[in-house]
Amino acid sequence: ARGTVSPVNVPGWRDYPLVERVRRATGGRPVILVGDGVAMTAAEHWLGAARGHDNALCLVVSTGVGGGLVLDGRLHPGPTGNAGHIGHIAVDLDGEPCACGGRGCVERLASGPHLARRALENGWRPGPDGDVSAAAVAAAARAGDPVATASFERAARALAAGIAATAALVEIDIAVVGGGVAGAGEVLFAPLRRSLRDYATLSFVRNLTVVPAVTGTDAGLLGAAAAAHAWREGAYAGANAGAGGGT
Repeated sequence: ARGTVSPVNVPGWRDYPLVERVRRATGGRPVILVGDGVAMTAAEHWLGAARGHDNALCLVVSTGVGGGLVLDGRLHPGPTGNAGHIGHIAVDLDGEPCACGGRGCVERLASGPHLARRALENGWRPGPDGDVSAAAVAAAARAGDPVATASFERAARALAAGIAATAALVEIDIAVVGGGVAGAGEVLFAPLRRSLRDYATLSFVRNLTVVPAVTGTDAGLLGAAAAAHAWREGAYAGANAGAGGGT
């Protein structure tokens, strides 16, 4: 709400005055600050897989795990712009400490770096090129490597638990998953859908669907444009929108 950013996995950017710096660089033009998860949600609701859905959760599963919400047909960023941040829902009460200060967060289990780290710790070894990214783990899983497959299944269960918890809280009917890790395709989505059946058991969330995002690498750009347009039209309920040019 102050126009600053403090990404938990980029310590050097604590309380960075992003809005003021951008406003200064653009000659005092109005600036609106939107998290990547919220931007992706705006894009998917406008032009993507969440189009036509009044209640949706959209996730970015990449270096971290972010997200955003559409409730009653409108983007819902919350008072500070962080609503829908599914990455820091705790799904493992005895899990490892997370960079956010919590423990057992979805991000700690399902983000690309942690997914790959888990595979390495459990005996997976990269190919001759030495690639230890989540994409390399996905390729190994497609080839039938049991450790790589298990790492994706673990990540999928964490995502399923977080999605089901969100659905029980705010009654979404669709979860759209994007980001680099989602590029694994059915290596991620098959166990995710199976796991969701174990967690989304209440009658009002049982028909929840999970689908891949369709706006791809343009999601952030499209979502930023959508949020800026909504702010200009007075339809964006973002934090402190309109105050001093908006945040």
